[in-house]
Amino acid sequence: MAKAKVAKRPTRDEFVLEEIGNQLTEAYQEKSEILLTVWGTEEPVRGQIVNMDPRTGRVHVQYEEELHKVKFMDIMGVNYPRD
Repeated sequence: MAKAKVAKRPTRDEFVLEEIGNQLTEAYQEKSEILLTVWGTEEPVRGQIVNMDPRTGRVHVQYEEELHKVKFMDIMGVNYPRD
């Protein structure tokens, strides 16, 4: 059986990754609510960053009672909610 072809995550240069890292750090320090555009998901992840785990490379985002652990390399963009 042949495996289904999965689209590869787009590559980004070091400047884009650094900018995303800076935005995440700022949002974490200011306890801001953010919207993350995540590769492979249709809905953005919304919430406040409660932890950034350098060991696993995951960003922990909590919204109400829900906790999402998102791989840093899957984050395509950081925005702020407009509501």
